[in-house]
Amino acid sequence: MNTNIELSLLDPEEKELLNYIWNLIPEADRQGMTQADVLLVLDLMDDYLVENGLLEEDDQAGEMTYLDGEIDETEQLNFLVNATKEQGLALSSTQIQLIMDGELQYGIEKGYYQEEE
Repeated sequence: MNTNIELSLLDPEEKELLNYIWNLIPEADRQGMTQADVLLVLDLMDDYLVENGLLEEDDQAGEMTYLDGEIDETEQLNFLVNATKEQGLALSSTQIQLIMDGELQYGIEKGYYQEEE
């Protein structure tokens, strides 16, 4: 996979999300990780949501609809750790958690999610 081509195909919002998350990850935790790895984890996060009935994909329209529901973050992290291993990535659970945290923080700032009190 040519990650430069893959990254160049992102729409502006996807690039913004990727850069936001990447810049939140401390440099020491970026060791052995690429932005393409972050993208893969984000895709796997969607896979988790689909499997748990929290995201519906409309293949014909190419759109996704997020549904209301609770996410078990521990279960999601375990899913992502196993899924990244299956993909041949050597990301640590800490690196994956940082990506999850970055995506959540981005979503809160953009108004996609509401912060729990």
